[in-house]
Amino acid sequence: MVIAETAPVTLDLRQDVALLTAALIDINSVSGNETELADAVELALRQLPGLDLVRDGDAIIARTSLGRPERVILAGHLDTVPLPVTGGSLGTVPSTWPSGVAGDGVLYGRGATDMKGGVAVQLALAASLFDGGAEPSKDVTFVFYDHEEVEAVKSGLGRLVRNHGPLLEGDFAILLEPTDGTVEGGCNGTMRFEATTLGEAAHSARAWMGSNAIHAAAPILERLAAYHPQTINVDGLEYRESLNAVRIQGGTAGNVIPDRCVVEINYRFAPDKTPDQAEAHVRALLEGFDVVRTDAAAGARPGLNHPAASSFVAAVGAEPKPKYGWTDVARFSELGVPAVNFGPGDALLAHKDNEHVEAEAVRACLRALQKWLA
Repeated sequence: MVIAETAPVTLDLRQDVALLTAALIDINSVSGNETELADAVELALRQLPGLDLVRDGDAIIARTSLGRPERVILAGHLDTVPLPVTGGSLGTVPSTWPSGVAGDGVLYGRGATDMKGGVAVQLALAASLFDGGAEPSKDVTFVFYDHEEVEAVKSGLGRLVRNHGPLLEGDFAILLEPTDGTVEGGCNGTMRFEATTLGEAAHSARAWMGSNAIHAAAPILERLAAYHPQTINVDGLEYRESLNAVRIQGGTAGNVIPDRCVVEINYRFAPDKTPDQAEAHVRALLEGFDVVRTDAAAGARPGLNHPAASSFVAAVGAEPKPKYGWTDVARFSELGVPAVNFGPGDALLAHKDNEHVEAEAVRACLRALQKWLA
């Protein structure tokens, strides 16, 4: 039996960017299932003149080669978190999202905020670069990648860095993550630890015969609860840190004194610190306990002092803010490319059952980038 291949979805990159966002929302691209969307993006970009394309798995790099003195990178991920399940916070939720612009000018759907609105802006911008004979003032590299919403080892951007690093060189990068149309410079770093306490198992009816490992973890929680996170100024932006217990595991049964307890800890640290410095800070706080670092990602300094960044901030016209969460601007920072976050939508709506973005916010983001590149 021969199974016919499905033709890629055709995207109209010159329609209203809000309607383009709706078309992207209609394509299910939950992490690990990005191929259909990547095929549609590749097909649409190959119809545009003046772009050199490279595809690696479900990630795509499209570059202009105009010989401009500056090159900027516009990057966004294609994947989303899973669709909402029935019985969420809003009650029964459909397994797929309706698309189109609602009567109130709002787009609802998985990825509307994080970040198909931003991807739609990238695509619409690529299509408009040479419209009317007006070429951009800078060379542009568009990056679309898979597996952002899962563990870092699967990152499509990380794979592009390994396999096509020279194609990601540039003077300045913009990650179109949702920022409500405000430039957010750099990002905090993130790090996870496991602090383990040991005891001795015993029957709970004879608790004095054992030693309770969960009780032994109380000083760890007390130190974390009493900790006052810092707010640190980095290149003019105030980055607020946080250090919290995020999970605790221990015990085997309701009638057994636990002999082991693990407290998982997450530290969000300002980009003035290296991961090693951040680790030393946590170890000093939890001195005397068995602490193991399980994961770490460096932050990124704002990079707003670069001329391209300054001109972009001026074009947007809003006061820059810090990015408290970790984003892929850190990967560009590691490559020596200063990067900021800038995209349509409220980041607080990302991953929620009622995820949505205002159509006008997507249009405004596109206009700001077109103005800057003109």
